[in-house]
Amino acid sequence: MPSPTPSPEDALFKRIHRELVDDFDEELEMERDDWEPAEPGAVPSPRSGDQETVARKFYFTELYRLQGELVRMHDWVVETGHRVVILCEGRDAAGKGGVIKRITQRLNPRVCRVAALPAPTSREKTQWYFQRYIAHLPAAGEIVLFDRSWYNRAGVERVMGFCTDEEYEEFFRSVPEFEKMLVRSGIQLIKYWFSISDEEQEFRFRSRINDPLKQWKLSPMDLESRKRWELYTKAKEVMLQRTHIPEAPWWVVPAVDKKKARLNCIHHLLSQVKYSEVERETIILPQREHHPDYTRARIPEEIHIPQVY
Repeated sequence: MPSPTPSPEDALFKRIHRELVDDFDEELEMERDDWEPAEPGAVPSPRSGDQETVARKFYFTELYRLQGELVRMHDWVVETGHRVVILCEGRDAAGKGGVIKRITQRLNPRVCRVAALPAPTSREKTQWYFQRYIAHLPAAGEIVLFDRSWYNRAGVERVMGFCTDEEYEEFFRSVPEFEKMLVRSGIQLIKYWFSISDEEQEFRFRSRINDPLKQWKLSPMDLESRKRWELYTKAKEVMLQRTHIPEAPWWVVPAVDKKKARLNCIHHLLSQVKYSEVERETIILPQREHHPDYTRARIPEEIHIPQVY
């Protein structure tokens, strides 16, 4: 006998529950170093228990395995002096930040860093458009992830009227040449567009509105972008069409399912960087020296913080 179709209210509550579980899992990820890595290509078995529990465990174990590969890639980048730029673009609430966090989570921040530039200053507005981004490009042995990038001009600036038609067209004339220059200089440029549905963005915005811990993520610009969904869609289509070049193609990440988007994006990123294992020397912890004339000074009690917990 087929299961009864859940009511809209039940479906909404279940969806909100999944969102809260995802928030909780985000906090667990850095604590769960004891997960056993999943076998590559393994899928959760519906017979092994509650499907949601099985799916969560699979997510944790597979994320942990992929992050181990990111560490290997990171070591190879340092060893070889490779330079990588990863652009993360997409609508507001598309999950860019969540993917970036999982990529950088276990990497050395001196090697792998995030560039999330604020709105340009009055001085920066008078500079060559790409100038403020150039300062954040990687040196040898570095990975830089742009949480939004120079493609602001093709998206928010176009839709919100922050640039003229002439500036917009000049961007499309310049950006392919600019990116070809980066690639010729030895920088590997990887561009991701995170794609979500109209309905999913509305749900995520409402979740932020009703969650005090997430309200800071909503800016007036985000709310304005929600009104202009169709204009953003048209701008995205033009951007992908005019800037998808062989030297730096676009890759679209279906991102309605956050966890799948994270795993799929990291898996794809690893496939794009042709890294190999770097042999490490065995690390030997030296013995601490002891000096008989050393006496540890007492720290005054009044400068200790209160032991509330």
